[in-house]
Amino acid sequence: MMEICLYGAGAAVRLGAAALTLAWTHSVEKTRWEEDWRLEAAGLVIAEARIEGSGAGMEPQGGAKFDGRWWRWRPALPPVPQIVLRRSRVTDDWSICIDGICRPAGAIVPPETDPVTMAPCS
Repeated sequence: MMEICLYGAGAAVRLGAAALTLAWTHSVEKTRWEEDWRLEAAGLVIAEARIEGSGAGMEPQGGAKFDGRWWRWRPALPPVPQIVLRRSRVTDDWSICIDGICRPAGAIVPPETDPVTMAPCS
């Protein structure tokens, strides 16, 4: 089974899933941003991005639709081999959501680990 891992500080943590939602709160706007990612043979593919509002560099892309809460769109990005997550002491941690259950990244990899890389498990 293909599976996504988080890598950091010399360790690898298997997430037990081939799809997840990566979520965070924008540091200035305090608005939630979410991205749905899935693992395919070519790499990590973004299925959908959504934000609750816009401003400070987080405008929805062309073609985004507002559903009453979220601006939703499908980013036109090719598959990527990895996503590098940087952490800040002045913002909330990343959230990793699998099957609707969200946990802060610090519950999966130590909070002081920076950067954290999301990639296919090797």
